Amino acid sequence: MLEIDAVTRTYADITAVDSVSFAVPAGAMVGFVGGNGAGKTTTMRIIMGILAPDSGSVRWRGQQLNPAIRSRIGYMPEERGLYPKQPLLEQLVYLARLHGMSQRQARERITALLQRFGLGDRRADKVETLSLGNQQRGQIIAAVLGEPVALVLDEPFSGLDPAAVDQMSALLREYTAAGVPVLFSSHQLDLVDRLCDSIVVLHDGKVVANGTSAELRETGQMRYRLTVGDDAGWVRGHGGVRVLDLDGPSAVVEIEAADEAIAQQLLREALGRGSVQEFSPVRPSLSEIYRGVAA
Repeated sequence: MLEIDAVTRTYADITAVDSVSFAVPAGAMVGFVGGNGAGKTTTMRIIMGILAPDSGSVRWRGQQLNPAIRSRIGYMPEERGLYPKQPLLEQLVYLARLHGMSQRQARERITALLQRFGLGDRRADKVETLSLGNQQRGQIIAAVLGEPVALVLDEPFSGLDPAAVDQMSALLREYTAAGVPVLFSSHQLDLVDRLCDSIVVLHDGKVVANGTSAELRETGQMRYRLTVGDDAGWVRGHGGVRVLDLDGPSAVVEIEAADEAIAQQLLREALGRGSVQEFSPVRPSLSEIYRGVAA
């Protein structure tokens, strides 16, 4: 398990990361979500030892994270680190050698990964001649070369086409299936919702939400969709209910109820007024949850 415990980092009078705490369990994929400037990149740099925290600690299996362990964490930084004027295969082999691989092991491993990501015929090309998406693929390969014990990835899906997103997702699942903890940041909330075992939401340097998608959805107000036989405009006058979507004299209304008892009162009134075709809970999207907690 990778643990971040009460980590704080300031720059002059700006607190970039404010007592941030969360864990990335073995075999779990954790999504790191927040707007620009929320503190995600700073937190990841602290995990990797690029920045030192003003206070707090980062632990691996209960022990203070040290350079030896950090060297075994696959890291994908916000600023991509491949050299633009060097051939792709050549520099990936060099990076693999730094991880202790032999020349032969490195070439075999990298060739397989290049083929997997559709770059087999581009391996001799200079990085600067590749599209941004293909450069991203090369950066992903660099992050997983050294049989990492954990993965810390800053926007790994940025610039990838749908096929590459699927390839990347499958690769990350292989690592979590082998017990590797994976932390990645992304602005693609639907992707985070689909892939991650839990989600950490950062806002103004603070953790404002942390849990599974289901747990985060339970923290908000209850939402329901009501479909009746006639005009549903009367719902506006029902106490404890906020109408979210009602277009004119529509028979369909989406509401937010203060609690379950209020929702049941609304249903009884609807039944007393005529036919009720639907009364069901509405599952908010992760985007809606994020906007709610980061407001």
